[in-house]
Amino acid sequence: MKGINDVVDNVRVSEIFHSLQGESTRVGLPTVFVRLTGCPLRCHYCDTEYAFTGGEMLPISAILEQVAGYKAQYVCVTGGEPLAQQSCFALLTQLCDQGYQVSLETSGALSVATVDSRVKKIMDIKTPDSGEAAKNHWQNLDFINNADELKFVICSREDYEWTKDIIDTYQLFECCEVLLSPSHTEMDATGLAEWMLADRLPARFQLQLHKYLWNDETGR
Repeated sequence: MKGINDVVDNVRVSEIFHSLQGESTRVGLPTVFVRLTGCPLRCHYCDTEYAFTGGEMLPISAILEQVAGYKAQYVCVTGGEPLAQQSCFALLTQLCDQGYQVSLETSGALSVATVDSRVKKIMDIKTPDSGEAAKNHWQNLDFINNADELKFVICSREDYEWTKDIIDTYQLFECCEVLLSPSHTEMDATGLAEWMLADRLPARFQLQLHKYLWNDETGR
C-alpha cells in the first residue's frame, strides 16, 4: 500500500518548449517554457485560450527531464494560470533545486504567499478593461520583493489612468520593477510610450517580442 510519501506529484501540462523570453526584464534570453493547463480568469485579450483545457498529466520528474534536454539556464512556468494547480508549487521548488533561474508568470488572482523565495514572480495586475480586475488578490503585494516584477496590460487611456492611481496608492515603484504593456490588438504602442514619457512615469515600457519576431499570437 502506498503511503503519503510515495505519492508522485503530477502536473497537467499544456506544452513545454524552448524559445526567447518575450517579456519581463529577461526579454530576449533563451528560456524553456513550461505551460500548465487551466485558468480561472477569462481576460478578453488572452492569447493562450488553448491552455484552458486539455494537456497531459506528467510527473514532475518527467517535466524536469524534458527541461534538462534543452540545456537552458532560464525556465519560465506559465499558463493559463499555473498556480491553479497545487502541484505547481512543488514543481517550482524542484526546478530551483536543479539550479535553474526560474520565473513564474501569474495572473495575481491566486495567492503567491508560499511560492519558493528563489522564484522570480512576474505578476499581472489586471486592469478594468481586462474584464477581470475584480479578481486582483491585493494581499499578494505583501509577498512581492525587489527581485519580482509587476505587469499591467494597458487597453485604453482609462486603463492607463487607473494604473497610475494603483501605482501611487500602493507605492509600487518602491516594491519592484513595474512594467506597462500595450494590449497587442487594441492599444497603440506609440501612444502608450508617449503617455509614459509625458508623465515622467518611471516604469518599464515593454512589447511582446515573440509577436514581432514570429507574428505569434499563441503566446510563444
